[in-house]
Amino acid sequence: MSKKKMFEVEENETIEMCLERMNNEGYMPVRRMEKPMFKEEKVNGKSEFVPARQKIVFEGKKID
Repeated sequence: MSKKKMFEVEENETIEMCLERMNNEGYMPVRRMEKPMFKEEKVNGKSEFVPARQKIVFEGKKID
């Protein structure tokens, strides 16, 4: 069994719900990472990348 696991906050999930899911699986958060997610849009015939949402991932450490 791994001592570390990554937990991503899902589309229809709050941060609190993700942290509760981590706790239910026996992990505690040790690191939070945020990455912007972009989508491509055509504006006046040009492709532009605009921010769509923020991807939040927690690194969990197994609770002994």
